[in-house]
Amino acid sequence: MLSAESRPYIDASVPVLREHGLAITQVFYKNLFISHPQLHNIFNAGNQANGSQQQSLASAVFAYAANIDNPAALAPVISRIVHKHVSLGVTAEHYPIVGQHLLEAIKQVLGDAATPALIAAWAEAYGILAQALIDEENRLYKAAGVTPGALFDMRVTAVEQESDQVKSFTLEPADGGHAPSFHPGQYVSVAVHLPNGLRQLRQYSLSDAPDYRHLRISVKREPAGAETPVGTVSNWLHDNVVVGSILSTSKPFGDFKPDTDGEGPIVLLSAGVGITPMISALNRIAYVAPQRRVIFAHAARNAQHHPHRADIAKAIELMPNLHNVTFYEESASEQGNDASLPGRMQLKKLPQWDLANTKVYMCGPLPFMQAQWADLIASGVPPQNLHREVFGPDLLDHLI
Repeated sequence: MLSAESRPYIDASVPVLREHGLAITQVFYKNLFISHPQLHNIFNAGNQANGSQQQSLASAVFAYAANIDNPAALAPVISRIVHKHVSLGVTAEHYPIVGQHLLEAIKQVLGDAATPALIAAWAEAYGILAQALIDEENRLYKAAGVTPGALFDMRVTAVEQESDQVKSFTLEPADGGHAPSFHPGQYVSVAVHLPNGLRQLRQYSLSDAPDYRHLRISVKREPAGAETPVGTVSNWLHDNVVVGSILSTSKPFGDFKPDTDGEGPIVLLSAGVGITPMISALNRIAYVAPQRRVIFAHAARNAQHHPHRADIAKAIELMPNLHNVTFYEESASEQGNDASLPGRMQLKKLPQWDLANTKVYMCGPLPFMQAQWADLIASGVPPQNLHREVFGPDLLDHLI
């Protein structure tokens, strides 16, 4: 618990962090990588280049300060961060390095306003947060039976073009053993050694039901945008990985776990490549409870940008109580299982369900999830029935 002496300084930091948080994290990352260039192998270079990693840390520091007396609000955020850190191989030894450079960045940006008392308060607050993360990460490493940073060789046994921009890669253990168990909704980190010598790790949701024989990931090729660089790892995977390739992956992690083994109705909403964990959930339900009522709704730009349509078609054949609804923003289709509605996803166009007693899971771009969340709450869905998979700054949307 934060001391009484430090609390006023942390409380007073909230508006300061809202104003200067991004500048602080930009200085932090710059100095961190100058002093410890080996950490480039852990941090996402693409997110560094487009600024989202700096924004993510700024949001995290601000959210921590603003909610330091609200552990219930911070708990799910800490859980998501812990799973991400374990998938990357973060260890206790990394935290003092981060803490040192974070405090130095606060001093550098705030100047004389960063009094010794303020820095001491933030050193205490950071220490409390770091220890909480370290303890949870150690528990997760132990539960998974892995040492930090452990990766496993997986052989690619199938490559499928799921849509214009998405390829799926089926992976089997290179040693011929069993694939690791996982829960639909979880992800693995994939390590790639790029031509420039940099090793990069990326997380990809598993996109098929668990069966102990294989894993499947689905990767969207990320082109360069007006203000964002090309997705280096996603493009490397699309251009270089073929059947027979070996990829190094972590064990599955992640705390987004749709209730695939229950008996009651379930609602799965997705947009874009956010469909991948939902396909994993759908395939699992088709295997263990094909009679279960499932509302599966997906939003895409058009049919060419709609991945995993073959999985959906197979599920429709197996599941008599599956309600599949597709929205195409650019055009609509009326061809068999590809029938779709025009425009963006709208709650009023979905089949009705017991709003008070049905769990809803969603994954997709932040604006999509914000819109669906707002509509669902306005329609009477209790917040505890809503679950979403998010990464980066989006994780803290509800706190900031």
